[in-house]
Amino acid sequence: MIEPGATIGIVGGGQLGRMLAIAAAQLGYRCHVFDPHEAPCAAEVAAKHTRAAFDDQAALKAFAADCAVVTYEFENLPSAPLGVIDAAIRPSRRSLEVSQDRAEEKAFLESAGARVAPWRTVDSAADARAAFEALGGPVLLKTRRMGYDGKGQAWLSAADEAETAHEAIGRQPAVAEAKVAFDAEFSVIVGRGPDGATAAFPVPRNEHRDGILRHSIVPAGPLVAPHEAEAVRLATGIAAALDHVGVITIEFFACADGPLVNEFAPRVHNSGHWTIEGAETSQFEQHVRAICGLPLGPTGLTGARVVMDNLIGRDVEAWPALIAEPGAHLHLYGKGEARDGRKMGHVTRVSRRA
Repeated sequence: MIEPGATIGIVGGGQLGRMLAIAAAQLGYRCHVFDPHEAPCAAEVAAKHTRAAFDDQAALKAFAADCAVVTYEFENLPSAPLGVIDAAIRPSRRSLEVSQDRAEEKAFLESAGARVAPWRTVDSAADARAAFEALGGPVLLKTRRMGYDGKGQAWLSAADEAETAHEAIGRQPAVAEAKVAFDAEFSVIVGRGPDGATAAFPVPRNEHRDGILRHSIVPAGPLVAPHEAEAVRLATGIAAALDHVGVITIEFFACADGPLVNEFAPRVHNSGHWTIEGAETSQFEQHVRAICGLPLGPTGLTGARVVMDNLIGRDVEAWPALIAEPGAHLHLYGKGEARDGRKMGHVTRVSRRA
């Protein structure tokens, strides 16, 4: 057990790291952020900031020497350099590496007993055409690495679009996924401790636009409810198969023949931001508890209904009205310029009535 007063290292300085640092401070921990940017938003609320490239092994060693445990707030990190601090990292690099490559991720999920959309690997336009024909089209091309919030994706609706679609994703190694019919999107957020104990949060239904999460609603409602028990079972099994320590998030589609996994994130997640006010323990505190070997906290709802709305780009300009709204819990990430598609903050509303 890592006791309060110790320093937690966070690799990555974005809004997830910021909220992790705030949760850690409430439990009496100090945080040390490792990020190459001059003023990452997580550093504003942390005790220390090491500014260095993510592959700077000497800097990583010095950083880890100052920390009792190290975690990461996003998965698009070079994994090999982190090998120099392997012993300190929770979750392990295995969770990181599996999630970084969509082909490896899908193969792993299938081996763990989860269903995923029919898929093929794609390394060329010819592969894209072959995948379209094998899967029955339309198919979605996704780069194997570095894609997020809809980036690195292109639809292929006809075989003769293979060249154009492959060009749209930069001719990078990819997977092709068959289009699936689904009624809703939802996620399962699970905390897992080093002793294997797990605690799942109530399941949110998620609404996306342009590949970016816009709203999370809990309870998830009738389209998702029939799938929840099976999805929680699958998510818990996936965490165990990875020997994951910390919070893990599995994104699902609610399909006619059962839950289908879209992807997983080996970390706290945007679809769990509602837990700060809406659950007895936030996902951020749960992650801190798990990586420090503390007992996991309870995950029950604090109200009858919780809705989280992301503030994307210029949405953040509504902050004066939101901060004046009774019952609205506003979180601003301190990112500066409100660019299109940039997550600037979120607002959560907890209702006593469903």
